Amino acid sequence: VLGTLCAPAVSRAKFFGRETISLLVILPIALPGIITGIALRSAFSIADIPFSIWTIILGHATFCVVVVYNNAVARFRRTSGSLVEASMDLGANSFQTFRHVILPNIGTALLAGGMLAFALSFDEVIVTTFTAGQQSTLPIWMLEELVRPRQRPVTNVVAMVVVLVTVLPILAAYYLTRDGDQVAGSGK
Repeated sequence: VLGTLCAPAVSRAKFFGRETISLLVILPIALPGIITGIALRSAFSIADIPFSIWTIILGHATFCVVVVYNNAVARFRRTSGSLVEASMDLGANSFQTFRHVILPNIGTALLAGGMLAFALSFDEVIVTTFTAGQQSTLPIWMLEELVRPRQRPVTNVVAMVVVLVTVLPILAAYYLTRDGDQVAGSGK
């Protein structure tokens, strides 16, 4: 949601500091996970925020917002601004323009960004370790179970279920969006 809200402002509007905002949004993906984890743990400790599921969500949001932001900015730059102007000229209000013009054009980019963010978030064990406190997430549990030889079959089954849960939405998204490669207003 944060990446989607930031993308139109950076891609469409001209204002002082636009490139700085873009850099700050993209910066977390360039930092190593250990640096992000230590920085978040230090910030949560300084602010006296107890470690919980909310600190994990906030930690993952810092680098997942980048993926959605990049996809949305790329799609906004490919979409013609005259489509929005034409919609408004024809009497549509802001919500109708968003619903019938903007969302169909950026929908596949948001879907791809969301799925990529999920995959990155699920794979990020380092940031989770630093921001979790006493909570145990599935990747951390799987990592801990690998050191117990008797638990390997259980871990393997869980890993297979995770692969299926990850692959099925990707296949569904592929079949739903395979005909939608064209962005409205991008042709001549």
